[in-house]
Amino acid sequence: MPPRLRCAVPRGLGSAVSSSRTANRSAVLLLPSAPAAVAAPRQYATAAAKVSSFRLPADYVPPTKPPTARPSDTRKSQLLRTYTSLLRSTPLILIFQHNNLTAVEWAAVRRELRIALGNVSSEGTDSADVASRAQLQVIRTRIFDVALKIVEFHDPSKVAPTTTSALSGEKIQVVYDHDLSKAAYKAVQAATKGDAPLPESSAYGQISPLLVGPLAILTLPAVSPAHLAAALSVLSPSPPAFPAPSKKKNPGYHDLVAQSGFQKLMLVGGRIEDKVFDLEGVKWVGGIDGGLDALRAQLVYMLQSAGLGLTSALEGASKSLWLTMESRRSVLEEEQNGGKEGEKKEEGETKEESS
Repeated sequence: MPPRLRCAVPRGLGSAVSSSRTANRSAVLLLPSAPAAVAAPRQYATAAAKVSSFRLPADYVPPTKPPTARPSDTRKSQLLRTYTSLLRSTPLILIFQHNNLTAVEWAAVRRELRIALGNVSSEGTDSADVASRAQLQVIRTRIFDVALKIVEFHDPSKVAPTTTSALSGEKIQVVYDHDLSKAAYKAVQAATKGDAPLPESSAYGQISPLLVGPLAILTLPAVSPAHLAAALSVLSPSPPAFPAPSKKKNPGYHDLVAQSGFQKLMLVGGRIEDKVFDLEGVKWVGGIDGGLDALRAQLVYMLQSAGLGLTSALEGASKSLWLTMESRRSVLEEEQNGGKEGEKKEEGETKEESS
């Protein structure tokens, strides 16, 4: 660092600066009438007083932050809202138990699942959409259990409105029926608390024994038996209905990493169209030939055959009644005709005898 050189300020320059400063001050002080903007500082006290006088009502609730039974800004609350939305919007969910899969194994499992779903050939236009929106994810078992309770036992249409104050102070009626509300919490507690068992028709009562240990779910955006069969052939193969892909057709499926991941997955059940299915039920849905279109065609044929059978039964009864009446009428006519001919013969014999 170079040394500093001390230089004295020239006397003339210092006196000139000081004289100019004093001249400016004297000029300002000697002005006869200074402008108000220069003489007085700006006034902000009135605006501040007006803002501080406004106060919110004591029972005002912001519309963007309704009251909740649990803190709404925690990760568990957000996971709960995600799971409830997933259960309401997804028609097909498969539940798996997993045993300490590594990140590499999860990547291999998802890769083979994506390949299997992409190879499904379907005549419908939603085949590619189903394959792209399928998702295999790990879930928090306890939070997913609570989400199942909320979806089944909480009815938002039965929540009574609450009286609160608007921003203007006016009393209004507001319904807090979201998944984190106190109404949802009370509905779940009333349905599951106590020693009384849940009804047999309860979906939660049927699926709760399956929610044990670490879980993962496979979600499909549509009930497609073809895509379900492809997923079962990869994640839970069971020949001959759902055979695993051959090594020649898909060599990546037989990698050691992928096979290690598949062996750590176990299918325990599923939830299809709000109905709970065990392992055999899931396989039955995946084994439907032709998919939902084939089921619809079978239903239409059954309804048509039932209608034709009913029509033929009604027509057969009417025809048999008509035939019975006609045969009886013919018998009566023959009897009448036979009686008249007998009378005529008797009359002819009596005439001949008299002659």
